[in-house]
Amino acid sequence: MPSAKDEHDSSYRRNIWNVFKLNNWILGLIGIWPVTIRGIGRHAYKIAIAVCNFTFSFALVPCALHIIYDQKDIIIRLKIGGLLIFGFAAMIKYCILAIRRPKIHRCIEYMKSDWWQVTFKSDRKVMLKFAAISRNLTMIGASFMYTAGIIYYLILIPFFFEHKVNNQTVRPLVFPIYSKFHQFQISPIYEIVYAAHCMCGYIIYSVTSGTYGLAALFATHACGQIEIIVSRLEDLLSGESWKQSSKIHQRIAAIVKDHVRVVRFTIVVEEVLQEVCLVEFISSICTICLLEYACIVDWQQDNKFGLATYSLFLVSFCFNLYILCYIGELLMEKSSHIGYICYMINWYQLSPKSTRSLILIIAIGSHPIKISAGGMVDLSLLTFGSVLKTSMAYLSFLRTLVM
Repeated sequence: MPSAKDEHDSSYRRNIWNVFKLNNWILGLIGIWPVTIRGIGRHAYKIAIAVCNFTFSFALVPCALHIIYDQKDIIIRLKIGGLLIFGFAAMIKYCILAIRRPKIHRCIEYMKSDWWQVTFKSDRKVMLKFAAISRNLTMIGASFMYTAGIIYYLILIPFFFEHKVNNQTVRPLVFPIYSKFHQFQISPIYEIVYAAHCMCGYIIYSVTSGTYGLAALFATHACGQIEIIVSRLEDLLSGESWKQSSKIHQRIAAIVKDHVRVVRFTIVVEEVLQEVCLVEFISSICTICLLEYACIVDWQQDNKFGLATYSLFLVSFCFNLYILCYIGELLMEKSSHIGYICYMINWYQLSPKSTRSLILIIAIGSHPIKISAGGMVDLSLLTFGSVLKTSMAYLSFLRTLVM
């Protein structure tokens, strides 16, 4: 018969696997997710980071040269420009995540420690609920992103962008190449370049999905810890969710300790995500605007397949940005709820000394925890609305300028 310790270990390993598996799958292959490997394998992430950066450069630099020197059609320039902005933004985010990899590992260790220390079934149920929210948001966002990418890379590019120049068939590539590199049409060079572009696309979509997945993972975990603290506050007087031997001042001390731990965790999360969110915030405005413009152009040209693909990209971008802003809003709402609960409990039944101890919790709770874009813009649903409004304003200006 298994002991209580064995059951706890088994439950811990199962929960950790369920919580981290999606992020591990998305970020593990590109070297961002910390993996404990002994021996020479512990340097595998360095090789993955080097390969990914080389792939980014191999695909994006010739594409930028093509737009600058070769392409004269303004509409095609804008369509390719949206792809290029998306790619360079993903490259910058990838470099930031690679630099912040030790802090990502620190956040993961925070989470593992919280899961190891959980003892009450009600606490585990709360943590599993928020882990499921994170998993569902990541799964839906990644599904949209990868589906749009597969359609664009494997169907739209090979079958709809092929054309003839001087009676010679020009086979298309995902990222157009500068004309000076004319050897790419020769087999097997074309197949190798196309495969490298597809690999670059996979990395781009993995970085984008992984960024939102990390934000959802860390923010929802913090929300779960805050909800546990709130439940402790609500039972502060009755002591139903506490050890019966604990006294009021011990309960308050435990609440403050847990609250400080959550605040420290979110500070590290903010350090990991603030530059990534800033890049995402700026690039989303441009990318969403250009995708809207591409949809309008394909609508006018009756290009139904192109319209469907760009619309899927647009929905994917908007949904992923919504995820980022939603979890920022959720974190602010949950963290500000602590101060409210402190006031709403029957604090007047406590001794004056114990009551004074709640003042600090209320004071900290009046400054909700936030995730910001570079410390300049707080991520919230209001921010999401502002991004959409700004992209529409740029779209109106673009249509006036080009059409």
